Amino acid sequence: MASPSSGADPAASAPAADLPKPLSHAALSLIPRLLLRLPRTGLLLGAIVMLALLGPVLAEESALRFGWSLFMARQGIDAAEGTLGLSMVLGVIASRGLVRMPRRRRNDASAEGELARAVALLSGQGNASAGLIRLGDKRVLMSDCGQGFIMYARRGRSLVALFDPVGPRHLWAPLVEKFIAEARRTRSRPVFYQVSADFLPVAVEMRLQPLKLGEQAVVDLPRFSLAGGDWLKLRRSINRAERDGLCFELVPAGSVAPLIDELRLVSETWLSAHEAGEKGFSLGTFEPDYVASGPVAVVRLEGRIVAFATLMTASSNGDAFIDLMRHVPGVHRGMMDLLFVKIMEALKADGFRTLNLGMAPLAGLSVHRRAPTWNHVARQVFEHGERFYNFRGVRAFKEKFDPEWQPRYLAVAGQGLPLLSLIDVTLLIGGGLKSLMRK
Repeated sequence: MASPSSGADPAASAPAADLPKPLSHAALSLIPRLLLRLPRTGLLLGAIVMLALLGPVLAEESALRFGWSLFMARQGIDAAEGTLGLSMVLGVIASRGLVRMPRRRRNDASAEGELARAVALLSGQGNASAGLIRLGDKRVLMSDCGQGFIMYARRGRSLVALFDPVGPRHLWAPLVEKFIAEARRTRSRPVFYQVSADFLPVAVEMRLQPLKLGEQAVVDLPRFSLAGGDWLKLRRSINRAERDGLCFELVPAGSVAPLIDELRLVSETWLSAHEAGEKGFSLGTFEPDYVASGPVAVVRLEGRIVAFATLMTASSNGDAFIDLMRHVPGVHRGMMDLLFVKIMEALKADGFRTLNLGMAPLAGLSVHRRAPTWNHVARQVFEHGERFYNFRGVRAFKEKFDPEWQPRYLAVAGQGLPLLSLIDVTLLIGGGLKSLMRK
């Protein structure tokens, strides 16, 4: 190997002061802030998204990474940091529904058999949210012993696993290793979405890179009570809703089917008011069999259903999960407060221990000097991305129930571009070629 002084490029030996300096966290975090304030036409953002989506088709990912690195170097920006910034922006846009593609469902007998085996394991594991496997839009990778599984879906060149592996903790590492091997066999990227802090040791062992996505709200039901001055505002909201005629009912799974048409009307009204389409993967969708597979909490006004939430309650440790939530807009300000509080009180009376309220995206990310650039960029999206998603509103609504906030992560292979993996994940949840002008 030649010494640094023999035949070296003159530019390479120039003083460091002559080289472009990488942007600081603060400067880089301005990228999503500025993009999120672009005109509603979103033409520029649409072009960027389409370019990112066509990247794997136009060139191999290695070439795309090389070209991206050269471009970022010319701008004086570290390639990894610039990638994270663009990833966060595109992730927010795609999750809002900028890109939507039809979901493919597997109807073959082997897939149905795998799904039946996975559903049979639900009552023996700890997290009720694993019930999302019933939705039918995910595949199942069973452990060799048949006592655990990973639920996942394919999008583009990504195999995306949802949540922690389901089953005993000692099966996690073998399952993850098996999943990564399947991804390599199919020349795909292994991606793990919304995994917990318990998953991080496995991620380190498997050389996966964890990126914090936000925090999940979990209510401790045995200690939940509206007694005391701290709950005065919420008590008043509930009392006012009941005085105005709103009534709560927890409908058992066996009695949901006759209500499907009325529930569908509420769902369609909500979707129309929000100019939204059904999502999926990590979120429930309104499909009659899926909705009727568990209990449904409803709020009625003058006998008519005006709000509902589907519940998952199959777990071994008394955990429950609120999945699909829909309501008729403009009925009553305290309607959703009533729905949530009554769900908690009913589950507490039935002996449940925890209620999972779902994730607050991009919440709880540290932004101190040593925090990752990902965190700084995500913070800007959280603060200034209200056009695309009600980040602060979701966090504030769940905070009123005094939950424990638990971190959730995205874990991806290698240290390269997370951009394509993020786009694939957001497409799974529910994007599509939809103009920003609708919102």
